[in-house]
Amino acid sequence: MAPLRQIHLHLQLPLLVVVVVVVVVGAVTAQAAVSGALGVNYGQLGSDLPPPSRAVQLLRSVGAARVKLYDANPAILATLAGTELQASVMLPNQLIPAAAANQSFADLWVASNLVPFRSSVRLRFLLVGNEILSDYSIRNSTWPHLIRAMERLHRSLKTHSLRRMKVGTTLAMDVLGTSFPPSAGVFRSDIADPVMVPLLRFLLRSRSFFFLDAYPPGSGLTYTNLLDQQLDAVFAAMTRLGFRDVPLVIAETGWPNGGDYDQIGANVRNAAIFNRNLARGCPPSRQPAPRRGPGRQSPPSSSPRHWGIFYPNGTGVYGIDLTGKKPDAAFAPLPAATNNEPFKGKIWCVVAPGKERNTTELAAAVAYACGQVKAGACRAISPGGSCYRRDSPAWHAGYAFNLYWQQFRSSGGTCYFNGLATQTIKDPSKPHLLSCLNSP
Repeated sequence: MAPLRQIHLHLQLPLLVVVVVVVVVGAVTAQAAVSGALGVNYGQLGSDLPPPSRAVQLLRSVGAARVKLYDANPAILATLAGTELQASVMLPNQLIPAAAANQSFADLWVASNLVPFRSSVRLRFLLVGNEILSDYSIRNSTWPHLIRAMERLHRSLKTHSLRRMKVGTTLAMDVLGTSFPPSAGVFRSDIADPVMVPLLRFLLRSRSFFFLDAYPPGSGLTYTNLLDQQLDAVFAAMTRLGFRDVPLVIAETGWPNGGDYDQIGANVRNAAIFNRNLARGCPPSRQPAPRRGPGRQSPPSSSPRHWGIFYPNGTGVYGIDLTGKKPDAAFAPLPAATNNEPFKGKIWCVVAPGKERNTTELAAAVAYACGQVKAGACRAISPGGSCYRRDSPAWHAGYAFNLYWQQFRSSGGTCYFNGLATQTIKDPSKPHLLSCLNSP
Protein backbone atom coordinates (compact mmCIF):
# COMPACT_ATOMS: atom_id res chain seq x y z
CA MET A 1 0.00 0.00 0.00
CA ALA A 2 1.29 3.42 -0.93
CA PRO A 3 1.88 5.85 1.96
CA LEU A 4 -0.88 8.29 2.77
CA ARG A 5 -0.44 11.72 1.31
CA GLN A 6 -2.63 14.73 1.81
CA ILE A 7 -3.58 16.29 -1.50
CA HIS A 8 -5.63 19.31 -2.41
CA LEU A 9 -6.54 19.54 -6.06
CA HIS A 10 -6.61 22.47 -8.45
CA LEU A 11 -8.12 21.03 -11.65
CA GLN A 12 -6.68 22.78 -14.71
CA LEU A 13 -9.48 23.94 -16.94
CA PRO A 14 -8.93 26.96 -19.17
CA LEU A 15 -11.58 29.63 -18.93
CA LEU A 16 -11.76 31.33 -22.24
CA VAL A 17 -9.85 29.98 -25.09
CA VAL A 18 -6.92 31.18 -23.09
CA VAL A 19 -5.81 29.48 -19.92
CA VAL A 20 -8.10 28.52 -17.17
CA VAL A 21 -7.59 26.08 -14.44
CA VAL A 22 -9.60 24.37 -11.87
CA VAL A 23 -9.02 24.29 -8.21
CA VAL A 24 -9.99 21.37 -6.07
CA VAL A 25 -9.45 21.06 -2.39
CA GLY A 26 -9.87 17.73 -0.65
CA ALA A 27 -7.77 15.10 1.08
CA VAL A 28 -6.77 12.12 -1.02
CA THR A 29 -4.86 8.92 -0.43
CA ALA A 30 -3.05 6.89 -3.01
CA GLN A 31 -6.10 4.67 -3.42
CA ALA A 32 -8.81 7.30 -2.98
CA ALA A 33 -10.82 9.23 -5.50
CA VAL A 34 -10.32 12.96 -5.95
CA SER A 35 -12.86 15.00 -4.05
CA GLY A 36 -13.48 18.64 -3.30
CA ALA A 37 -14.71 21.83 -4.90
CA LEU A 38 -13.40 22.71 -8.35
CA GLY A 39 -12.45 26.13 -9.60
CA VAL A 40 -10.95 27.79 -12.65
CA ASN A 41 -7.72 29.61 -13.44
CA TYR A 42 -8.60 32.98 -14.94
CA GLY A 43 -6.19 33.44 -17.83
CA GLN A 44 -5.98 36.96 -19.25
CA LEU A 45 -3.77 36.32 -22.27
CA GLY A 46 -5.47 36.71 -25.61
CA SER A 47 -7.58 39.17 -27.55
CA ASP A 48 -11.31 39.83 -27.55
CA LEU A 49 -11.72 38.49 -24.02
CA PRO A 50 -15.00 39.18 -22.25
CA PRO A 51 -15.07 41.78 -19.46
CA PRO A 52 -14.60 40.52 -15.89
CA SER A 53 -18.31 40.69 -15.18
CA ARG A 54 -19.08 38.31 -18.05
CA ALA A 55 -16.13 36.04 -17.19
CA VAL A 56 -17.33 35.67 -13.60
CA GLN A 57 -20.80 34.83 -14.91
CA LEU A 58 -19.25 32.07 -17.01
CA LEU A 59 -17.36 30.70 -14.01
CA ARG A 60 -20.51 30.55 -11.93
CA SER A 61 -22.52 29.04 -14.81
CA VAL A 62 -20.36 25.91 -14.76
CA GLY A 63 -20.41 25.57 -10.98
CA ALA A 64 -16.91 26.84 -10.22
CA ALA A 65 -16.24 27.31 -6.52
CA ARG A 66 -12.80 28.91 -6.81
CA VAL A 67 -10.84 31.13 -9.14
CA LYS A 68 -7.10 31.65 -9.46
CA LEU A 69 -5.62 34.84 -10.91
CA TYR A 70 -2.12 35.24 -12.30
CA ASP A 71 -1.89 38.68 -10.71
CA ALA A 72 -4.05 40.80 -8.39
CA ASN A 73 -6.15 42.46 -11.09
CA PRO A 74 -8.35 44.97 -9.23
CA ALA A 75 -11.12 44.93 -11.86
CA ILE A 76 -11.49 41.16 -11.54
CA LEU A 77 -11.29 41.23 -7.75
CA ALA A 78 -13.95 43.95 -7.66
CA THR A 79 -16.20 41.75 -9.79
CA LEU A 80 -15.67 38.84 -7.38
CA ALA A 81 -16.81 40.99 -4.44
CA GLY A 82 -19.87 39.56 -2.78
CA THR A 83 -19.75 36.26 -4.68
CA GLU A 84 -19.22 32.80 -3.21
CA LEU A 85 -16.05 32.26 -5.26
CA GLN A 86 -12.81 31.81 -3.30
CA ALA A 87 -9.92 33.67 -4.91
CA SER A 88 -6.20 32.99 -5.24
CA VAL A 89 -4.01 35.90 -6.30
CA MET A 90 -0.42 36.01 -7.47
CA LEU A 91 2.63 38.21 -7.04
CA PRO A 92 4.20 38.33 -10.55
CA ASN A 93 7.64 36.75 -10.99
CA GLN A 94 9.36 40.05 -11.68
CA LEU A 95 8.34 41.48 -8.30
CA ILE A 96 9.84 38.67 -6.23
CA PRO A 97 13.30 40.27 -5.78
CA ALA A 98 11.74 43.55 -4.60
CA ALA A 99 9.45 41.77 -2.15
CA ALA A 100 12.41 39.84 -0.79
CA ALA A 101 14.63 42.89 -0.41
CA ASN A 102 12.24 45.20 1.40
CA GLN A 103 9.53 44.54 3.98
CA SER A 104 8.05 47.94 3.16
CA PHE A 105 7.56 46.85 -0.45
CA ALA A 106 5.78 43.67 0.64
CA ASP A 107 3.60 45.66 3.05
CA LEU A 108 2.71 48.19 0.37
CA TRP A 109 1.87 45.49 -2.18
CA VAL A 110 -0.47 43.74 0.23
CA ALA A 111 -2.01 47.04 1.36
CA SER A 112 -2.57 48.20 -2.23
CA ASN A 113 -3.71 44.96 -3.84
CA LEU A 114 -5.41 42.89 -1.15
CA VAL A 115 -6.56 45.08 1.73
CA PRO A 116 -9.19 46.91 -0.40
CA PHE A 117 -10.89 43.53 -0.96
CA ARG A 118 -10.27 42.07 2.49
CA SER A 119 -13.91 42.18 3.57
CA SER A 120 -15.65 41.74 0.19
CA VAL A 121 -13.71 38.95 -1.57
CA ARG A 122 -13.06 35.47 -0.21
CA LEU A 123 -9.26 35.67 -0.54
CA ARG A 124 -7.70 32.23 -0.02
CA PHE A 125 -4.13 31.96 -1.35
CA LEU A 126 -1.30 34.35 -2.18
CA LEU A 127 0.95 32.65 -4.73
CA VAL A 128 4.44 34.10 -5.01
CA GLY A 129 5.44 33.67 -8.64
CA ASN A 130 4.40 31.16 -11.25
CA GLU A 131 6.66 28.16 -12.02
CA ILE A 132 9.80 30.23 -11.47
CA LEU A 133 12.00 27.15 -11.09
CA SER A 134 11.22 26.25 -14.70
CA ASP A 135 12.67 29.53 -15.98
CA TYR A 136 16.45 29.29 -16.04
CA SER A 137 16.77 32.87 -17.29
CA ILE A 138 15.90 34.08 -13.75
CA ARG A 139 17.99 31.47 -11.96
CA ASN A 140 20.33 34.04 -10.45
CA SER A 141 18.04 37.06 -10.28
CA THR A 142 14.96 35.45 -8.71
CA TRP A 143 15.37 31.88 -7.44
CA PRO A 144 17.55 32.85 -4.43
CA HIS A 145 14.94 35.40 -3.31
CA LEU A 146 11.81 33.23 -3.43
CA ILE A 147 11.64 32.08 0.19
CA ARG A 148 12.56 35.48 1.61
CA ALA A 149 9.80 37.09 -0.47
CA MET A 150 7.31 34.50 0.79
CA GLU A 151 8.34 35.16 4.39
CA ARG A 152 7.92 38.92 4.03
CA LEU A 153 4.52 38.59 2.36
CA HIS A 154 3.41 36.12 5.02
CA ARG A 155 4.32 38.72 7.64
CA SER A 156 2.47 41.42 5.69
CA LEU A 157 -0.71 39.33 5.57
CA LYS A 158 -0.63 39.02 9.35
CA THR A 159 0.00 42.74 9.75
CA HIS A 160 -3.04 43.55 7.62
CA SER A 161 -5.37 41.03 9.29
CA LEU A 162 -5.35 38.58 6.38
CA ARG A 163 -4.24 35.67 8.52
CA ARG A 164 -6.47 33.13 6.74
CA MET A 165 -4.58 33.56 3.46
CA LYS A 166 -1.88 30.97 2.86
CA VAL A 167 1.34 31.84 1.04
CA GLY A 168 2.77 29.46 -1.55
CA THR A 169 4.29 29.28 -5.04
CA THR A 170 3.35 27.17 -8.06
CA LEU A 171 5.87 24.65 -9.35
CA ALA A 172 5.84 22.49 -12.47
CA MET A 173 6.69 18.80 -12.69
CA ASP A 174 10.14 19.69 -14.01
CA VAL A 175 11.26 20.44 -10.44
CA LEU A 176 11.87 16.69 -10.35
CA GLY A 177 15.13 15.27 -11.56
CA THR A 178 13.65 11.77 -11.56
CA SER A 179 9.93 11.00 -11.70
CA PHE A 180 9.71 7.39 -12.88
CA PRO A 181 9.15 5.02 -11.29
CA PRO A 182 7.19 7.23 -8.87
CA SER A 183 8.92 5.76 -5.82
CA ALA A 184 12.22 7.10 -7.20
CA GLY A 185 10.95 10.67 -7.30
CA VAL A 186 13.65 13.18 -6.40
CA PHE A 187 14.03 16.93 -6.84
CA ARG A 188 16.58 18.31 -9.31
CA SER A 189 20.05 18.53 -7.84
CA ASP A 190 20.35 22.26 -8.65
CA ILE A 191 17.35 23.17 -6.47
CA ALA A 192 16.99 20.39 -3.88
CA ASP A 193 19.13 21.89 -1.12
CA PRO A 194 19.27 25.62 -1.97
CA VAL A 195 15.57 26.07 -2.79
CA MET A 196 13.36 23.08 -2.02
CA VAL A 197 14.52 22.46 1.56
CA PRO A 198 13.93 26.05 2.76
CA LEU A 199 10.70 26.23 0.72
CA LEU A 200 9.29 23.05 2.27
CA ARG A 201 10.42 24.20 5.70
CA PHE A 202 8.49 27.46 5.23
CA LEU A 203 5.38 25.65 3.98
CA LEU A 204 5.44 23.28 6.91
CA ARG A 205 6.00 26.04 9.46
CA SER A 206 3.26 28.26 8.03
CA ARG A 207 0.85 25.36 7.49
CA SER A 208 0.64 26.12 3.81
CA PHE A 209 0.72 23.85 0.75
CA PHE A 210 2.98 22.60 -2.02
CA PHE A 211 1.27 23.92 -5.17
CA LEU A 212 1.92 21.66 -8.17
CA ASP A 213 1.08 22.09 -11.85
CA ALA A 214 0.62 18.53 -13.12
CA TYR A 215 -0.48 17.64 -16.65
CA PRO A 216 -1.05 13.93 -17.36
CA PRO A 217 -1.43 14.39 -21.18
CA GLY A 218 1.76 13.85 -23.09
CA SER A 219 3.69 12.86 -19.98
CA GLY A 220 5.30 10.04 -21.96
CA LEU A 221 4.59 7.44 -19.32
CA THR A 222 2.91 4.06 -19.37
CA TYR A 223 0.93 4.30 -16.16
CA THR A 224 -2.72 3.41 -15.64
CA ASN A 225 -3.19 6.50 -13.50
CA LEU A 226 -1.00 9.24 -14.97
CA LEU A 227 -2.07 11.98 -12.60
CA ASP A 228 -1.60 9.78 -9.56
CA GLN A 229 1.86 8.84 -10.81
CA GLN A 230 2.86 12.49 -10.82
CA LEU A 231 1.55 13.04 -7.32
CA ASP A 232 3.32 9.93 -6.05
CA ALA A 233 6.62 11.09 -7.57
CA VAL A 234 6.43 14.53 -5.95
CA PHE A 235 5.38 13.01 -2.63
CA ALA A 236 8.38 10.66 -2.80
CA ALA A 237 10.69 13.61 -3.48
CA MET A 238 9.31 15.57 -0.52
CA THR A 239 9.63 12.50 1.70
CA ARG A 240 13.29 12.09 0.71
CA LEU A 241 13.96 15.59 2.03
CA GLY A 242 12.09 14.85 5.25
CA PHE A 243 8.88 16.79 4.49
CA ARG A 244 6.22 14.16 3.95
CA ASP A 245 3.75 16.16 6.09
CA VAL A 246 3.50 19.14 3.72
CA PRO A 247 0.08 18.93 2.01
CA LEU A 248 0.25 18.68 -1.78
CA VAL A 249 -2.03 20.91 -3.87
CA ILE A 250 -2.57 20.50 -7.59
CA ALA A 251 -2.64 24.10 -8.80
CA GLU A 252 -3.17 23.11 -12.43
CA THR A 253 -4.17 19.92 -14.16
CA GLY A 254 -6.40 18.94 -17.02
CA TRP A 255 -6.53 17.78 -20.61
CA PRO A 256 -6.13 19.91 -23.77
CA ASN A 257 -8.93 20.15 -26.33
CA GLY A 258 -6.35 20.43 -29.11
CA GLY A 259 -2.60 20.59 -29.44
CA ASP A 260 0.58 20.05 -31.37
CA TYR A 261 0.95 17.41 -34.05
CA ASP A 262 2.80 15.07 -31.71
CA GLN A 263 0.45 15.54 -28.76
CA ILE A 264 -1.39 12.24 -28.69
CA GLY A 265 -4.97 12.37 -27.45
CA ALA A 266 -5.23 16.18 -27.32
CA ASN A 267 -8.81 16.59 -28.52
CA VAL A 268 -12.20 17.81 -27.34
CA ARG A 269 -13.54 14.36 -26.55
CA ASN A 270 -10.71 13.37 -24.24
CA ALA A 271 -10.65 16.80 -22.58
CA ALA A 272 -14.35 16.60 -21.78
CA ILE A 273 -14.11 13.04 -20.44
CA PHE A 274 -11.10 13.80 -18.26
CA ASN A 275 -12.49 16.99 -16.75
CA ARG A 276 -16.01 15.68 -16.28
CA ASN A 277 -14.72 12.61 -14.49
CA LEU A 278 -12.45 14.69 -12.30
CA ALA A 279 -15.38 16.94 -11.41
CA ARG A 280 -17.39 13.88 -10.43
CA GLY A 281 -14.64 12.66 -8.20
CA CYS A 282 -13.83 9.63 -10.33
CA PRO A 283 -10.45 8.01 -9.69
CA PRO A 284 -7.95 9.37 -12.22
CA SER A 285 -7.35 5.77 -13.29
CA ARG A 286 -10.65 5.99 -15.14
CA GLN A 287 -9.44 8.91 -17.19
CA PRO A 288 -8.24 8.63 -20.80
CA ALA A 289 -4.60 7.55 -20.83
CA PRO A 290 -2.64 7.25 -24.09
CA ARG A 291 -0.05 4.50 -23.64
CA ARG A 292 3.56 5.39 -24.33
CA GLY A 293 6.96 4.40 -23.06
CA PRO A 294 8.66 5.80 -19.94
CA GLY A 295 10.03 9.29 -20.22
CA ARG A 296 10.33 12.69 -18.56
CA GLN A 297 7.31 14.75 -17.56
CA SER A 298 6.44 17.47 -20.06
CA PRO A 299 4.48 20.72 -19.87
CA PRO A 300 1.06 21.15 -21.44
CA SER A 301 0.41 22.00 -25.07
CA SER A 302 2.56 24.76 -26.50
CA SER A 303 -0.47 26.99 -26.95
CA PRO A 304 -2.60 28.10 -23.98
CA ARG A 305 -5.66 28.36 -26.21
CA HIS A 306 -6.00 24.56 -26.17
CA TRP A 307 -6.78 24.55 -22.46
CA GLY A 308 -9.93 26.66 -22.50
CA ILE A 309 -13.43 25.56 -21.60
CA PHE A 310 -14.94 28.69 -23.19
CA TYR A 311 -14.32 30.56 -26.40
CA PRO A 312 -13.92 34.36 -26.10
CA ASN A 313 -17.55 34.81 -27.18
CA GLY A 314 -18.69 32.85 -24.13
CA THR A 315 -19.77 29.64 -25.83
CA GLY A 316 -18.43 26.42 -24.36
CA VAL A 317 -15.78 24.31 -26.03
CA TYR A 318 -17.67 21.37 -24.52
CA GLY A 319 -20.27 20.98 -21.80
CA ILE A 320 -18.90 20.83 -18.27
CA ASP A 321 -20.36 20.95 -14.77
CA LEU A 322 -17.68 21.50 -12.14
CA THR A 323 -20.01 20.38 -9.37
CA GLY A 324 -20.02 16.94 -10.99
CA LYS A 325 -23.77 16.60 -10.66
CA LYS A 326 -24.84 16.57 -14.32
CA PRO A 327 -24.74 13.25 -16.24
CA ASP A 328 -23.23 13.04 -19.72
CA ALA A 329 -26.73 12.83 -21.18
CA ALA A 330 -27.30 16.44 -20.13
CA PHE A 331 -24.63 17.63 -22.57
CA ALA A 332 -24.45 17.66 -26.36
CA PRO A 333 -22.75 14.61 -27.94
CA LEU A 334 -18.96 14.86 -28.09
CA PRO A 335 -17.06 14.70 -31.39
CA ALA A 336 -15.02 11.62 -32.13
CA ALA A 337 -11.40 11.56 -31.01
CA THR A 338 -9.18 12.32 -33.99
CA ASN A 339 -5.61 11.92 -32.77
CA ASN A 340 -5.42 9.08 -30.28
CA GLU A 341 -2.69 7.53 -32.42
CA PRO A 342 0.78 9.00 -33.01
CA PHE A 343 1.22 11.33 -35.99
CA LYS A 344 3.18 9.38 -38.58
CA GLY A 345 4.65 12.18 -40.69
CA LYS A 346 7.67 14.43 -40.19
CA ILE A 347 7.41 17.39 -37.81
CA TRP A 348 9.74 20.37 -37.46
CA CYS A 349 10.10 23.07 -34.80
CA VAL A 350 10.37 26.55 -36.30
CA VAL A 351 9.99 30.21 -35.38
CA ALA A 352 6.31 30.98 -34.86
CA PRO A 353 4.66 33.28 -37.41
CA GLY A 354 4.87 36.91 -36.34
CA LYS A 355 7.80 36.32 -33.98
CA GLU A 356 10.57 36.91 -36.52
CA ARG A 357 11.06 40.51 -35.36
CA ASN A 358 11.43 39.62 -31.67
CA THR A 359 15.19 39.73 -32.10
CA THR A 360 16.18 40.09 -28.45
CA GLU A 361 13.95 37.24 -27.29
CA LEU A 362 15.02 35.05 -30.22
CA ALA A 363 18.70 35.62 -29.48
CA ALA A 364 18.18 34.63 -25.83
CA ALA A 365 16.22 31.53 -26.86
CA VAL A 366 18.96 30.52 -29.31
CA ALA A 367 21.56 30.87 -26.56
CA TYR A 368 19.46 28.68 -24.26
CA ALA A 369 18.82 26.00 -26.91
CA CYS A 370 22.45 25.84 -27.98
CA GLY A 371 23.50 25.61 -24.35
CA GLN A 372 21.35 22.50 -23.89
CA VAL A 373 22.17 20.47 -27.00
CA LYS A 374 25.28 18.42 -27.63
CA ALA A 375 28.53 20.34 -27.51
CA GLY A 376 29.38 21.88 -30.87
CA ALA A 377 25.95 21.18 -32.34
CA CYS A 378 25.29 24.88 -32.97
CA ARG A 379 28.63 25.50 -34.62
CA ALA A 380 26.88 25.71 -37.99
CA ILE A 381 25.15 28.97 -37.02
CA SER A 382 28.29 30.53 -35.57
CA PRO A 383 30.33 32.99 -37.70
CA GLY A 384 31.91 31.01 -40.52
CA GLY A 385 29.49 28.11 -40.09
CA SER A 386 27.59 26.58 -43.01
CA CYS A 387 24.23 27.92 -41.76
CA TYR A 388 25.38 31.26 -40.41
CA ARG A 389 23.68 34.42 -41.61
CA ARG A 390 24.79 37.83 -40.45
CA ASP A 391 22.14 39.76 -38.48
CA SER A 392 19.50 37.07 -38.80
CA PRO A 393 18.27 35.90 -35.36
CA ALA A 394 15.18 34.30 -36.91
CA TRP A 395 17.30 32.22 -39.27
CA HIS A 396 19.53 31.01 -36.44
CA ALA A 397 16.51 30.41 -34.19
CA GLY A 398 14.90 28.14 -36.78
CA TYR A 399 18.03 26.01 -36.70
CA ALA A 400 18.50 26.05 -32.91
CA PHE A 401 14.83 25.41 -32.06
CA ASN A 402 14.63 22.40 -34.33
CA LEU A 403 17.96 21.07 -33.13
CA TYR A 404 16.90 21.31 -29.49
CA TRP A 405 13.48 19.82 -30.06
CA GLN A 406 14.67 16.90 -32.17
CA GLN A 407 17.19 16.00 -29.46
CA PHE A 408 14.87 16.32 -26.46
CA ARG A 409 11.33 15.68 -27.74
CA SER A 410 11.40 12.00 -26.78
CA SER A 411 12.22 12.91 -23.18
CA GLY A 412 9.66 15.68 -22.81
CA GLY A 413 11.26 18.67 -24.53
CA THR A 414 8.74 21.01 -26.13
CA CYS A 415 8.66 23.23 -29.20
CA TYR A 416 7.55 26.38 -27.44
CA PHE A 417 10.32 28.69 -26.19
CA ASN A 418 7.91 31.07 -24.45
CA GLY A 419 5.71 31.28 -27.54
CA LEU A 420 8.53 31.97 -29.99
CA ALA A 421 8.37 28.51 -31.60
CA THR A 422 5.72 26.31 -33.16
CA GLN A 423 5.50 22.93 -34.83
CA THR A 424 4.96 22.52 -38.55
CA ILE A 425 4.45 19.58 -40.90
CA LYS A 426 5.37 21.77 -43.88
CA ASP A 427 9.00 21.14 -44.72
CA PRO A 428 10.79 24.39 -43.71
CA SER A 429 13.88 23.37 -45.65
CA LYS A 430 12.20 24.41 -48.90
CA PRO A 431 13.68 26.49 -50.26
CA HIS A 432 15.96 28.02 -47.63
CA LEU A 433 17.09 25.69 -44.84
CA LEU A 434 17.59 22.45 -46.76
CA SER A 435 21.12 21.79 -45.58
CA CYS A 436 20.50 23.29 -42.17
CA LEU A 437 17.31 21.95 -40.59
CA ASN A 438 17.57 18.50 -42.11
CA SER A 439 21.18 17.77 -41.24
CA PRO A 440 22.30 19.63 -38.12
